[in-house]
Amino acid sequence: MSDHAAREWRFYLDDMIGFAEKVIAYTDGLDQARFVASGLNYDATVRNLELFGETATRIPDAVRAANPQLPWRLVIATRNRLIHGYLGIDNDILWSIIQSDIPALLPQLRELRDRTT
Repeated sequence: MSDHAAREWRFYLDDMIGFAEKVIAYTDGLDQARFVASGLNYDATVRNLELFGETATRIPDAVRAANPQLPWRLVIATRNRLIHGYLGIDNDILWSIIQSDIPALLPQLRELRDRTT
């Protein structure tokens, strides 16, 4: 049995929440220009967004289907775009995800966690 198959899916949900919290913490107090120029904050934020999306793939299909209020496919697709972003990442879209999408998803993820524990 693989490690991720043996791991309870709720732990992956906790991981997603942790990655989202890091994204918010790493960009707190920055505007887009300072974020893009920051180096470490930029790289750490992109990595946590990648992990956020990767972890979403570990949530069982049945759980994702039962919770369509969360944009699972978009989260996973964003991860794929970031991972394969060797042609460049659109910093305007990235900043929008950081400023709007992640803060909106975080309470929804917490609510799902609280509802299932």
